[in-house]
Amino acid sequence: MPPPPAARAKVLHAYAEILVSTGERSATLEAVAERAGVSKGGLLYHFPSKDALADGLLEHLRELTAADVAAMRSAPQGAVDYLLRTSADIDGEFELVYLAASRLSQGLYPQAREVLDEAQAAWTEALDDELGDPVLARAVSLMSEGLYSLATIGATRVDDAGLGDLIALVAQTAQARRGTAGTA
Repeated sequence: MPPPPAARAKVLHAYAEILVSTGERSATLEAVAERAGVSKGGLLYHFPSKDALADGLLEHLRELTAADVAAMRSAPQGAVDYLLRTSADIDGEFELVYLAASRLSQGLYPQAREVLDEAQAAWTEALDDELGDPVLARAVSLMSEGLYSLATIGATRVDDAGLGDLIALVAQTAQARRGTAGTA
């Protein structure tokens, strides 16, 4: 898939920044165009309405999620390690767009909840493929959400040793659950 045109990407990034920093009401077409450094006509060329802009952001989140899940599935240390170690990284484009979609889901765009649920399901499916245990996969996914939530409010990050302990706990739990599955 070719990269989006630079102006389109700048508009989506500016829209996400405004949603996260000042909220949906502040994300007018004029404010987004100004922040992106494009004319309002340039913005309207790519997104003819505010609804189209929101839809564009949600589609961008789908693309970013697909890339993240692909990286997760191909990570040398596995999906669990990848997801837990990247959950507290909140300074990238993915995290900005994810948080912006979260803001949209709380306002006039409840369809954003569907896209966020799709992301959660994709991560959980990748975890389940690795662990072979849907309950444990969901628990790891929720653990990841907890790490992300703590990071977004500026809480102290879990250090590498703490993450290693969580990853080891998941591996031990997976092994124990596999061992008891045949005895039930």
